[in-house]
Amino acid sequence: MSIATQVRPHHWIPFVLFATACGAHKAPSTIATSGGYGGYAGGDSSGAYEGAPPQRTAVGEGTGVYEPVPDRPGLGTQWGEHVHAPITFQPFARASSQPWTQVVLHYNDADGIRAHSEYLGSEPRPFEVDAGGGALSVALVDESGRTLPGFQTNGRTLVLGEDGERYRIIVHNATQARFEIVASVDGLDVIDGKPADPNRRGYLVDPHDDLVIDGFRTSNNEVAAFRFGKVADSYAARTSGDRNVGVVGLAIFSERGATWSPHELHRRDSADPFPNRGYAEPPRDY
Repeated sequence: MSIATQVRPHHWIPFVLFATACGAHKAPSTIATSGGYGGYAGGDSSGAYEGAPPQRTAVGEGTGVYEPVPDRPGLGTQWGEHVHAPITFQPFARASSQPWTQVVLHYNDADGIRAHSEYLGSEPRPFEVDAGGGALSVALVDESGRTLPGFQTNGRTLVLGEDGERYRIIVHNATQARFEIVASVDGLDVIDGKPADPNRRGYLVDPHDDLVIDGFRTSNNEVAAFRFGKVADSYAARTSGDRNVGVVGLAIFSERGATWSPHELHRRDSADPFPNRGYAEPPRDY
């Protein structure tokens, strides 16, 4: 089964601002399927995701009591307020079982970003994230639709967040092909809240369109907003553990049979204007 969401065409910055300022409902996103839907862990088509985040059981007790974790510096992603974000379902056949490309964003507060860049041994530079040679771009934006600041350093992308701040994941598709996006936050799948795996199904993004991921999906109509907060209070720490807190990941799959496939786009992009020297010859069937 496949879950991929697509959003109706719009320019994403004005759309985010309008939805925030006016409280307007967003158009349904689309979840990719292969031969049906409803079999993924964490919910079904009836909206069984509802409720507060589950909490880990204390070791050896089996009581269902939340087991606190030692506090760590920096930020994690909390289970935020419910946000209206309806979805629809569409079939999507992956061109390959392996992702076409992947994107990894590490996030933290100002002190954590500074320490992380020093740990990697490189001076930070302005933040930008392209996927697949610019075919897609990825950003984290705040509640007003502004792109969060960050850096790329020594092969790592570091994004700066603030405690209590709400954020969204934005994926812009600059091609004529459709893609499936399997997204994770703090090592958890954004659709079912379980430890993430690229083999799960994800959201769809249409040609020349934008995908807006608002939070952890709780039903067919709502998500729990992404909010930066203390690691100990993060959704991951309260469920499966805080080992992977501070990272956003996207596995991007191309569609089988797409006219403008990533392979064809790569061939176009890498075309050599001067492959050889010599004189022009007539075509073979001339």
